[in-house]
Amino acid sequence: MVELTPIFTADHKHCDQRFAGLEHAVAEGDWGLANSLYRQFQDEMLRHMATEEEILFPAFEQVTGQAQGPTRVMCMEHEQMRELLQEMSPALAAQDAGALAGIAETLLIFMQQHNMKEEQVLYPMLDEMVAESTRQEAVGKLAHGA
Repeated sequence: MVELTPIFTADHKHCDQRFAGLEHAVAEGDWGLANSLYRQFQDEMLRHMATEEEILFPAFEQVTGQAQGPTRVMCMEHEQMRELLQEMSPALAAQDAGALAGIAETLLIFMQQHNMKEEQVLYPMLDEMVAESTRQEAVGKLAHGA
């Protein structure tokens, strides 16, 4: 049986580590590495959010009948994180460590609060309510981007 909670929590931690590497590269002034890590981090975050929005959230909504409940909040938070990810790009291009630090701090707070809600509430609910085939599909998309 596939359980989403440990797999998606591990993906959160992986993204957090990539983010920390990005921040470290900026602090060291290694802008080439920072840009590379930013692209990887952005790709991984977008894949993670897309997997939730395209597979898990609709399955949750179908089972619960709640389209305006917790998944709606998660989607709104995803949108805020996407906007912050986009704001990072020009700061990286300008090699503006100060601007990047401000955006990164805001993004980090969003990610921490968001991840806690998913890991402690939503993922366990999904593990209980969503069909095994849906959980397998989500894990496959998360791992392969397919």
